[in-house]
Amino acid sequence: MTDFAHKPTLIGDLVTLRPMEAGDYDALRAAIDDPDVRRLTGSHAEIGEEQAREWIRTRKDQTDRLDLVIVDRACGAVVGEAVLNDWDPDNQCCNFRILIGPSGQGRGLGTEATRLIVGYGIEQLGLHRISLGVYAFNPRAQRAYEKAGFRTEGVLRDALRWDGEWVDEVLMSVLATEWIPSGV
Repeated sequence: MTDFAHKPTLIGDLVTLRPMEAGDYDALRAAIDDPDVRRLTGSHAEIGEEQAREWIRTRKDQTDRLDLVIVDRACGAVVGEAVLNDWDPDNQCCNFRILIGPSGQGRGLGTEATRLIVGYGIEQLGLHRISLGVYAFNPRAQRAYEKAGFRTEGVLRDALRWDGEWVDEVLMSVLATEWIPSGV
């Protein structure tokens, strides 16, 4: 198991995942600022432009996480990001999160991006377990994660307060021993 210092480019049929660049700011900011994306990711905090630009600029330097942009191969546009973070090298595990703006939704891009980055984590980095949390009001994402091999582990009840309502968070994971590589 190595760290996340190497930032690969992963190519699928629908998407390319590549390291973040400063020029990706406008596309990522548009996705992050979309009201529906903010709701589905449970993002309450407003992020200033300078802070967001610095965040994107420094992603290539991180050795404890892997942040890749999702590029729609059909049009070449950046539509979101796929991330492996919260790395625990002793237990060979990490967290996964994904964000896709409106222009990339509903076409299988998220499912393929998930399979690409999870496959990289398990097959190339030797991760044993990759976990995630998805809010109960996002069944579309939960289905995409299931298609990519994730299984439900449990529920954090009332984990998010959104628009005055409490929302559960569904915990999911995939283990290396369960992983089925693409093309098999």
